[in-house]
Amino acid sequence: MDLTIQSDVENLFKSEKIDCVFLVAGRVGGIQANMVFPAEFIYENISIQNNIIHYAYKYGVKKLIFVATSSIYPKDCGEMMTEDDILSGKLESTNEPYAVAKISGVKMCQSYKKQYGFDAISVIPCNMYGLNDKYIQENGHVIPTLLDRIHNAKINNDEYVEVWGTGKPRREFMFSEDCGDGLIFLAENYCSDEPINMGVGEDLKIASLVNVIVEVVGFKGKVKWDNTKPDGIKRKLLNSKKINQLGWHAKTDLKIGLEKMYSDFLNKKD
Repeated sequence: MDLTIQSDVENLFKSEKIDCVFLVAGRVGGIQANMVFPAEFIYENISIQNNIIHYAYKYGVKKLIFVATSSIYPKDCGEMMTEDDILSGKLESTNEPYAVAKISGVKMCQSYKKQYGFDAISVIPCNMYGLNDKYIQENGHVIPTLLDRIHNAKINNDEYVEVWGTGKPRREFMFSEDCGDGLIFLAENYCSDEPINMGVGEDLKIASLVNVIVEVVGFKGKVKWDNTKPDGIKRKLLNSKKINQLGWHAKTDLKIGLEKMYSDFLNKKD
């Protein structure tokens, strides 16, 4: 079904007895996609959220877990992004429409809890990667895009592979299976109307990430940085103290996760 169509979503909740909703659907993409399709990013995400949150409440869903994004944080948050930082400053301009849409989802969950007592929580995960991702070079997220680009450079015996930006920004990455585990944990153990971060607790430079992917793929050429392209926000590291204190921690090492992802990528190519 098309989750942006109100009647489709209402008919789903009318026809099915749904106890719990994990709201992970949305229009997503990397820096380029956000810059090229800002209208789709704000319209589709707000439409999906409005429809699902409202009709989940109306038809008696007991628990809703809304998955937001670290893009909702201001671009100048210091060393770590803490839940109290939301709406405390200006957003990163390259993905502002997407961030505004996701902030509206957080506020909608809070509003429905305050007014109706609806058990809707908001989770803010760090950047994710994993199996069955969209391995495309245009408009994709950073890891699958890099994986595809570096693999193609290896197959073509290229002397170098070109990567956007300077390589200096720092990002935090979580394996998708860890994310799924964390969402189930929060569904069972968290009911506050305050958003909660979910990360791995450490970040690395994009240049370091590229080096790990180059090693996993086995590319022997050089990396060439196109610093005419935007870097995005300088650092995105979540303060995951709240979820850690509840007893949950991410488990998958980045290199091990990337090795699993590359194996899945190769299977998709066959």
